[in-house]
Amino acid sequence: MASSFRQRKAKGSQAERELVKMFWSINWACIRSAGSGSQHYPSPDILVGNGSRRLAIEVKITSAGKKYFSAEEIRGLNYFSTKFGAEPWVAIKFQGKEWVFLTLEDLEETGKSKAVSKELASRRGLSFEDLTES
Repeated sequence: MASSFRQRKAKGSQAERELVKMFWSINWACIRSAGSGSQHYPSPDILVGNGSRRLAIEVKITSAGKKYFSAEEIRGLNYFSTKFGAEPWVAIKFQGKEWVFLTLEDLEETGKSKAVSKELASRRGLSFEDLTES
């Protein structure tokens, strides 16, 4: 069980590093937030900026057809973004697909959580290029 958790955490960390490299490749400053999700204070997985825009991004990667976000994750991202003056975004990569970026409003309400399916991501999500073309 602990091994499975470590594997998921390693995949998530690798996904975050991939996005950091992508943002730096187009001259946007980007850092991973150490311990995001495991500290007392809310913090996004990565922070990104280009001098005129600041983004706080929760990063997810999945082989499933749908990814769920706890109400606490979304609340924390929104709270941090408001305090920091950043746009809150969710980045998701479904297996075999490119990165897709969604606003919190784009996520599907499921009652106790929010979710994004492959279909919703392809319909409402922005590509990396679309997100960063400001």
